[in-house]
Amino acid sequence: MADTPALHPVARGYVRARYVADLPWSVVPLVACVIAALFVPWLWIAVGVLAVLLVWDLWLIPAQARNRGWVETPSELLIAKGMLWRTFTVVPYGRIQFVDVTAGPVERLFGIKRVKLHTASATSDSEVVGLAEAEADALRDRLAVAARERMSGL
Repeated sequence: MADTPALHPVARGYVRARYVADLPWSVVPLVACVIAALFVPWLWIAVGVLAVLLVWDLWLIPAQARNRGWVETPSELLIAKGMLWRTFTVVPYGRIQFVDVTAGPVERLFGIKRVKLHTASATSDSEVVGLAEAEADALRDRLAVAARERMSGL
């Protein structure tokens, strides 16, 4: 990986979108436990556990974003992700069958999209998340052209 070009990072809105999408699953139970703990004192233990999980999420989401990236080379797309279990995926353009660009409601709110690569093997499909809208559309177009060029030689 020493000669690998620098990876493109995720878009600026990615972390905020993840906070909006993921934190309610920590905050709502925490608030419910705080209210319940006012009447049942031993539930303060659950409040403490949920508070630790919330702090963990607040740290984890930006850390995950820092460790995500992608880069195009002349013959393949490289995708990196993960902190503890680092994954570096290499997708040859000739294996790409089609490319999807998707965005859920929260992603659209923050102007980001994801590019999903469908390959010849369903188990090796990959995706690049956290792309700015224009960047995602441009990447889809470049990947589709590169895949079409590589597939024509097979």
